[in-house]
Amino acid sequence: MSNTVSFTEGKILGPLMKFAGPVILALVLQSFYGAVDLLVVGQFASSADVSAVATGSQILSTLTNIIAGLAMGTTILLGQQIGEGKTKEAGRSVGASIVFFAITAVAISMLMLLNIHGMADIMQAPAEAYDATCSYVSICSWGMVFVVAYNLLGSLFRGLGNSKIPLIAVAIAAVINIFGDLFFVSVLHMGAAGAAIATVASQAIAVAISFVIILRIQLPFEMDRSAVRFDKHIIGRIIHFGFPLALADALVGISFLIIMAIVNSLGVTASAGVGVAEKVCAFIMLVPSAFGQSMAAFVAQNYGAKKLDRAHKALRYGILVSLVIGTAMAWASFFHGDVLCGIFSKDAAVVSAGWDYLRAYSIDCFLTSIFFCMNGYFNGCGDTKFVMIQSIIGAFCVRVPVSYLMSKVTPVSLFRIGLATPASSLLQVAMCVLYMIFAARRKEKQYLAQAVV
Repeated sequence: MSNTVSFTEGKILGPLMKFAGPVILALVLQSFYGAVDLLVVGQFASSADVSAVATGSQILSTLTNIIAGLAMGTTILLGQQIGEGKTKEAGRSVGASIVFFAITAVAISMLMLLNIHGMADIMQAPAEAYDATCSYVSICSWGMVFVVAYNLLGSLFRGLGNSKIPLIAVAIAAVINIFGDLFFVSVLHMGAAGAAIATVASQAIAVAISFVIILRIQLPFEMDRSAVRFDKHIIGRIIHFGFPLALADALVGISFLIIMAIVNSLGVTASAGVGVAEKVCAFIMLVPSAFGQSMAAFVAQNYGAKKLDRAHKALRYGILVSLVIGTAMAWASFFHGDVLCGIFSKDAAVVSAGWDYLRAYSIDCFLTSIFFCMNGYFNGCGDTKFVMIQSIIGAFCVRVPVSYLMSKVTPVSLFRIGLATPASSLLQVAMCVLYMIFAARRKEKQYLAQAVV
């Protein structure tokens, strides 16, 4: 039985929703890594441990997003090759990806282990939480190989139109992580370090089980051991597509790290409050993020098949559905943010601080529903450089400066600091719309004209 799904024929909305469903569920479960860590630590450990997990997981989240951006290069390349019917080339791309990301995993892990205290210093981790932050980051650094492996597996199968296997992998990891957190944190009272151990262990087991599953299914491309090699041409194409996204994710992540550092300078309560709010935001942003990933896979196949009219319709459907769900998320986070933050902390002051920050983030629900889908469309077309440019401009021309300026306005308000994010998103939406009108359509016409010739 084939495990690839063709997006180039038939209906659009149904297959798009069917593909996006498992992606959403996978992202929900993936968010449980940091969320469950923070939830259990918030209930059974100190505010310093909560701050440590919040700061440490922000660092790990940034690195994970960089890896995911780079892995998107494999999704785009594989999706376009499947759309073109080039199964042999697809097999070679998978083999080269395995080698490239194995090297990447080792390099990232070593860099993190050599710069643990430097990262904690840059993040201005509160004194009470400094050692716990270093411990959390150190333990998770050893598990980066599993983070890379998971993201590579997800990118491969999304490129093939299969979102179910990544869901199975993350579901296994989420369940193991829950029991691990309860054991290491609530039973052994290991605080932030226990949460990190549970996270690494769950990822390792999930990746191992995923490989067992893969060995037992029929892959929709031709591949043997000779394909697993360092192919400069293929890796070059993966980097061509993925590096702009990885760089954008890196710089966007750095912008959020800067914001976290600004907030950390305000004390443990503000640090823990924003950390809690960020975990809630991770769930709020799941739907637009899922549609962005799904859009990239859907568009990549149709771009390869030169059916851009289907890609345009998918974009409209994705934005519409994402906006409907985003409206509900905005309402919940603005009016009931205290309930959402209360899930992760029992400290009333931390919950209040988190809700204040979350009110500003609720505005972002509307904007990300639009530009995440548009970014997915551009990524599927291989136009990743524009996605990089608008992400960087939004992060460093708006998000960071506004956050810093708002932190200097007295009395300091986490709501005003939080407004930096929707302000950045508003600029990015405008840039995406203008680019679609003036540049993307022109490139599409040139692409189709070359195909005819």
